[in-house]
Amino acid sequence: MAIPILVPASTADLPAIMAILDQAKAALKAAGSPQWQTGYPNQATIETDLAAEQGWVLRLEQTVVGYLALVVGDEPTYQHIDGAWADTTAPYATLHRVALSDQYRGQGLGKFMLSTAISVGAAQGIRNFRIDTYQLNQPVQTLVKAAGFSHRGTIYVNEPNHPERLAFELNL
Repeated sequence: MAIPILVPASTADLPAIMAILDQAKAALKAAGSPQWQTGYPNQATIETDLAAEQGWVLRLEQTVVGYLALVVGDEPTYQHIDGAWADTTAPYATLHRVALSDQYRGQGLGKFMLSTAISVGAAQGIRNFRIDTYQLNQPVQTLVKAAGFSHRGTIYVNEPNHPERLAFELNL
């Protein structure tokens, strides 16, 4: 059995990342979710992640099977929350654009990807992690709850029709 690894993404990974994100967009649409249905995330978003060295791919052998962005620093949309963050003083990292290839769902790879990203952040001294998702995105909610994240409230993103996102936090 191949061992999955989480590694920094490169521009050579862009086609595979975009294919995975397209699959995730289709799955969200099929589930009735408006999340990621307005063109975001797009290739420019991922290129920005890569330029900032925040993009990570999950590889199984040589195949890119997952993607996420690990962003260390303040997230502007997290400044206002209907609810409360447990820790407002410590630096935090935000997990964005978490997606797994359709072909590899249900194998525990999402949990592996998330826990490894948290380990990467912890190795950088980060002890506080945040993530948000739309209320109809049950796979991500299940994933983050299984990883020990707690629901902290609602934040609002720059999405004109459906800006509400459930906000979660993990404190190590």
